[in-house]
Amino acid sequence: MPQVMNGDDVERAIRRIAHEIIETHRGAEGVVIVGLRTRGVHLARRLAATVEGFEDTLVPVGELDVGAYRDDRATRPVTTPTTTIPVEITDRHVIIVDDVLYTGRTVRAALDALSDIGRALTTELAVMVDRGHRELPIRADYVGKNLPTSKDERVHVRVMEVDGDEGVWIERRAA
Repeated sequence: MPQVMNGDDVERAIRRIAHEIIETHRGAEGVVIVGLRTRGVHLARRLAATVEGFEDTLVPVGELDVGAYRDDRATRPVTTPTTTIPVEITDRHVIIVDDVLYTGRTVRAALDALSDIGRALTTELAVMVDRGHRELPIRADYVGKNLPTSKDERVHVRVMEVDGDEGVWIERRAA
């Protein structure tokens, strides 16, 4: 399985995205970062810590479980929702964080879940990898790496907290 980003590349991407967020919002005031389970949560925590380090401003981090909002939930195992967002999102700038953007369906589910929680001032999307093949009109505002792939490939983002190593790999699916 070819590796396309190593741990240092992932860290550089997080730092770059943090700078882009600060630039877009002219600081970090009013920003809330919400990670999608599982790896998006860990990337969100690291992104928030990086923004805090640059701005010396506390950035709340939440965890969003979109399982109940997915359009394919009939084919997935039923789990207990674990959404935790430590602050009210109404009138704040919410940044959704995920590891890979593919069809856009997970992000659509996240937008639905967030709308049930509150009315954000703005909602943006940060992803480590945008691999294309969108089925919905959704795009990321902040991207670690654009990685054009074929539909018979799979992108694996690994984070130290979950996988014990870190980076991005492409796996070619067997025909």
